[in-house]
Amino acid sequence: MKSKIFALALFAVTAGSVALYPAYQSIGATPKRLLDPAAVDIPLLDRVASDRPRVEVVFALDTTGSMSGLIHAAKEKIWSIATTMAQAQPAPEIRIGLVAYRDRGDAYVTKVVDLSDDLDSVYATLMDFQADGGGDGPESVNQALHDAVHNVSWSQDQQAYKVVFLVGDAPPHMDYQDDVKYPVTISAAARKGILVNTIQCGRDNSTTPQWQKIAQLGHGNYFQVEQSGGAVAVATPFDKKLADLSASLDDTRLYYGTEEEKEQQQRKINATGKLHAFSSDASRARRAVFNTSKSGEKNLLGKGDLIDDVDNGRVDLPGIEPEKLPEPMRAMSPAEQQAFVEETARRRSELTQEIRQLAEQRAAFIKKKVEADGGAKDSLDEKIYDAVREQAGRLGLVYEADAPAY
Repeated sequence: MKSKIFALALFAVTAGSVALYPAYQSIGATPKRLLDPAAVDIPLLDRVASDRPRVEVVFALDTTGSMSGLIHAAKEKIWSIATTMAQAQPAPEIRIGLVAYRDRGDAYVTKVVDLSDDLDSVYATLMDFQADGGGDGPESVNQALHDAVHNVSWSQDQQAYKVVFLVGDAPPHMDYQDDVKYPVTISAAARKGILVNTIQCGRDNSTTPQWQKIAQLGHGNYFQVEQSGGAVAVATPFDKKLADLSASLDDTRLYYGTEEEKEQQQRKINATGKLHAFSSDASRARRAVFNTSKSGEKNLLGKGDLIDDVDNGRVDLPGIEPEKLPEPMRAMSPAEQQAFVEETARRRSELTQEIRQLAEQRAAFIKKKVEADGGAKDSLDEKIYDAVREQAGRLGLVYEADAPAY
C-alpha cells in the first residue's frame, strides 16, 4: 500500500539508477568519485574531525494530504533504514535531517529539522508530522530543495556521503516569480558535494519529467514507486521483548554536566520517552537493533553519558564536581559512586548482548518469512540496499551483507 512505499522510500539512501547526461554534468563540481564508479581508487582527502566515514541525509518530504499514509509508515520503518545504512564497513557516523514542505497558502511552506546524530529527537519531530493541505497540483518543491541545501548544517567533510532525497507526488511550482528555481539550488548542492535524488510516489505524468530532471541535474537517481506498496514489513514474536529491553537500556544512561548541558540532555530524555510512549513495538524493536550497532551508539547515549566517559577515560570520576553528577550519585561516598558506575556499566553490557542475540533471531525469522513468500528481490528494500551499496561505495563504504535490515 501507499503507506508501505513511503517507509523505505522516505529514508532510503537511493534507489534505481538514472543515466547522467553530459549536458548536466557541468552544472557543478561534484567530486568525480561520486559520478564515476571507476573512480573509487581516487585518493580520499583527510576526514574532518572524525576517523569514521559519515553519512549525511536530508529528506525533503511532501507533507500534503495525499502523503498521509506514507508519513505514518515512515514512523514505523525509520530505524530499519538507519540500520541498513549502518551495515557499512567501517561503520559510519549517521546524521539525518528533514525538510517538510507543502505550498504557499497552507499552514506552512517548509519546516526544517537540522542534521543530527540524535535520531531520537529527529524521530520525535517526525512523529508530530501530519499530512494536510495540498490537493491543488504543484507544491513548493523549489523552496524545499533550497532549504535542504542551504538551511541545514552540512559538514565540511569532503569524504562524507551527502545526499538530499526529494520525496513526493506533485511537481514543483515553476510559476512563482520570487522562487529560487531548482537548477540554481542543485548547482549549489553540487559545489558542496551533495547529491540530489528523487523518489516519485505514484504516477502523475506531470511529476515524472520534473523528478527525472532534478535527479539528472543533481548527479543522483530517480526512482518511481507504486502507490500499492512493495516494502517488506514483518512483525515478529521478538518485537515486544526487544522493545522492553530497549527501554531498559535507555535507563542505563547517566547524564552529568553543567545546568545548560543537563537541559540539552533532558530534551534527549523527553524525546526518548515520547517514542517509547507512542511508537509501536515493532518500531521500538527496530530502534533497539540500530542502537546496539556501532553507528547507533551516539543515538543511544547522546552527549554527556557518565558511564561511557568514565569507561573510555575521558573523565576521572573522583574529579567531577558534585553538582555536575547525576542526582542519585551526589549523596554517595566515592566508593559507592564507583560501584554504582561499574554496576550500571555491567547492566548495560548485559542488555546490549541480550538485544543483539534477540536481533539475530528476529533477523532469521524475517529472512525465513521472506524466503517463504518467494523472496524480496523486487522489493523496495532490496533495490534501495543495492543502490546504497553502489553509490556509497564510491566513497569507500563497503556493504557486505547479503540483504538490507528489515
